[in-house]
Amino acid sequence: MKTFCGRANPTTGAMEWLEEDEDYDYHQEIARSRYADMLHDKDRNVKYYQGIRAAVSRVKERGEKAIVLDIGTGTGLLSMMAASAGADFCYAIEVFKPMANAAVKIVEKNGFSDKIKVINKHSTEVTVGPDGDMQCRANILVTELFDTELIGEGALPTYEHAHEHLVQEGCEAVPHRATVYVQLAESKRMWSWNKLFPVRVEAEDGEKVIVSPSEMENCPGVPSVCDIQLNQMPSSDFTILSDVVVMFSVDFSKPVRSASAYYRVQLEPVKSGKAQIVLSWWDMDMDPSGKINCTMAPYWVKPTSAFQWRDHWMQCVYFLPNEEPVFQGENVYLTAYRDEYSVWYKLQKAREEENKADVRVDSPVCRCQAHLLWNRPRFGELNDQNRTRQYINSLTKVLKTDSVCLCISDGSLLPVLAHYLGAKQVQYFFLIVFFCFFFFLKFLKANHLEDKIKIVEARPELLTPSHLEDRKVCNILLGEPFFTTSLLPWHNLYFWYARTAVNKHLASDATVLPQSASLHVMIVEFQDLWRIRSPCGSCEGFDVRTMDDMIKNSLNFRESKEAEPHPLWEYPCKSLSDPQEVLIFDFRRTVPQHCLSTEGSVNLLRVNAKIIVFFFFFPLYGAVLWMEYHLTADISVSTGLMQISNDKGNCEWNPHCKQAVYFFSSVIESETLTDLPSAVTYAIHFDTKTGEITMDFKL
Repeated sequence: MKTFCGRANPTTGAMEWLEEDEDYDYHQEIARSRYADMLHDKDRNVKYYQGIRAAVSRVKERGEKAIVLDIGTGTGLLSMMAASAGADFCYAIEVFKPMANAAVKIVEKNGFSDKIKVINKHSTEVTVGPDGDMQCRANILVTELFDTELIGEGALPTYEHAHEHLVQEGCEAVPHRATVYVQLAESKRMWSWNKLFPVRVEAEDGEKVIVSPSEMENCPGVPSVCDIQLNQMPSSDFTILSDVVVMFSVDFSKPVRSASAYYRVQLEPVKSGKAQIVLSWWDMDMDPSGKINCTMAPYWVKPTSAFQWRDHWMQCVYFLPNEEPVFQGENVYLTAYRDEYSVWYKLQKAREEENKADVRVDSPVCRCQAHLLWNRPRFGELNDQNRTRQYINSLTKVLKTDSVCLCISDGSLLPVLAHYLGAKQVQYFFLIVFFCFFFFLKFLKANHLEDKIKIVEARPELLTPSHLEDRKVCNILLGEPFFTTSLLPWHNLYFWYARTAVNKHLASDATVLPQSASLHVMIVEFQDLWRIRSPCGSCEGFDVRTMDDMIKNSLNFRESKEAEPHPLWEYPCKSLSDPQEVLIFDFRRTVPQHCLSTEGSVNLLRVNAKIIVFFFFFPLYGAVLWMEYHLTADISVSTGLMQISNDKGNCEWNPHCKQAVYFFSSVIESETLTDLPSAVTYAIHFDTKTGEITMDFKL
C-alpha cells in the first residue's frame, strides 16, 4: 500500500503530492516526534511519578484496588510508574499502532506484562465490561494529553468522554488540575509578528509611506496560538502591563465539559502602555493539595527557580484584535474564549462591563488574507527596518530612469519600494506566483498604486509578452527571495528556477537582484536542542531503549542525510568553528544542467576537553546551514548567523528565519586527547534537477 505526502518542490515553488511507501508516514511521525524531549524532561517525569505514587496511596488507604487508566500512554512510562507504585492493574491506551507496539515491548522488558494491558485504540473506542477492553472502570486517571496551549491536543473532549464512560465517579486524577495564567504586555517586537507597520521610504521627491489596507488593520488574524520559548525573549523586548492572574482552571478529577466557554478577569494595569499581547502559560498540580507542581512559568515570574528546558511545552503569545491603551490603576476586563482546541482573547475597558460585554465564542477568522499569506516570522521580516534599508540601498544602486522591473517573490514589498525609488514614467511588473492576488490588489489600492504596478497572473514558465504589455524585455529582475512553500533555507532557490524560466524576457545585460546566493555552514554545540534527538536509555529507572531504537531506525529510514528547520534564536548554541561558505549560486546565469557538489572540512574551535570524549555520541553537536543573499557586490542579507557575540562562541541568529540543523550521531571511540578530531569533513550535493540538497558530515 502507498501513501501520498505533501512536499515542497524547490524547482517549481509548488506543493506537490508524492507517492511514498506506507512506512514513510510512520517513520516521519517517529523521527520528528518529541518523545525524546519528553523522556528527557526530568521535572515532568519526577512530578508525574510523585503524583502517581500519591494517587495510588490514597486509593489503597480507602481499601480499594488501584485500577489505572492511562490515556495516550506513548512508551508506557506512566503506566509503569503506576505499576511500580503498587497499582493492581493498568489499562494503557495508545492510538498510534507503532507506538502501541513499542509500549508492549517496553512494558515486557521492564517486567510489567502481568500488570499492564496496552490497548491500541482511541480512548473513545474503548469498551468496559466482562467482554470489553477494560474489565471495569478505573479509579485513577493518568494522562499526558497536553500541548503548549493546554487544550490543543484535544484534552477536554478526551477527559469528557473518559469521565462519562471509562472512570468511576470521584476518581483520582494525575494531574489533578491545570491552571492557565495570563499577563498583559506591550511588545513592538512581538506585535510586529501580527501587523504590518508603515514603511517609510526616502525618495527623490520626498518621503513616501507604504501603508496596509484598512481590512488588515482591523483584522483579528488567525486563531492559532503563537507558541515560543519565551525564556529566550530578552526583557528589553517587552513591557509587562499587569500582574500575573489566573485565567481559568480545569479540575481533571471531576467531569469536564468541552463545549465552548468564556472566562473573564478584572485587571488593574501596573503600568500605562499599549496592551498588544497576552502572555500565557499553565501549570499542573499533580495532587489535590497542590504540593506537587509542574510549571511552565517564564523566567521573570519565578526568577529564582531552576528552569527545566522543554520543547513539548513552551509558552503562548496571543495577539489582541487591536492594541488598546491602558492606564495604570484603571481597571480593564480580559476575556478568554475557547472552543475544544484553542483559546483567544479580547480586552475591554472596565466601564464597558456594565453594558454586557460581548460573550460570543466564535473563533476569529482572518478577513484581510494577509495572515493567510504571511506567517508570523514573515510579518516580523517585513517589519524589520534594518533589512528593508538594505533592500532600499541596493535598489538605489541598480535602478535607472529607464528601468523596467520584474519582481518574483511571494507577498513582497519590493515592487512598491522599486516604484518609489525610480522615475515616475517607469512601469513595474509584479509577478505573483501564488494565491496572494486579491490581497495585493487591496494593498496596491490602499497605497494608490493600482495603476502603477501591474500584477501578472501567470507562472514564470507561462509568462508571455502580452503579460508584459508587449514589452520585449525587462532590464531588472527583483526578488528577496521569499516563497511561502519554503521549509528549508535553500528552498527559496526557486527564485533561480523562476529566473531561468523568464530568461527570454530579460535583456542580455539585465541586472538581477540578488545577484547571487551562498550556502554557509558552522559546527555548533547546542545548549538544549540536542534533547529532541538524544537517546534516553533509562527514564526514572525504566528501560526505554526500545523507543531509542525506534527513533534511530526511523531517522535512518531517510532523515539521517537531511537537515531539519529550527528557529535558532529560540535554541541557544555556541559555535565550535568559524562560519564557512560552501556553495555559491549565481543568479546572473541560468540554472546549470550539471549538479553542484562540494567537499571540504571545517576546523573545530572552542572544544571543551572535559566533554570531548562524548563528542558526537549524542546529538549535542551539529552543523547549522543557512543562505546569504548578495543583493549587490557589497550588500548582503543573511538568513542565519548575524554575529558571534563573544569569545565563548555564543551565536545570534536571524529571528525571522528558520535555519537548517543537521544533528551529528556518530561516536568517538578514542578517549585520548591526542586522538581527538580537529575537523569535521563534509560532502554537500545540490541536485539542480530536483532543487534538493543532500549532505553528509564525518570526522
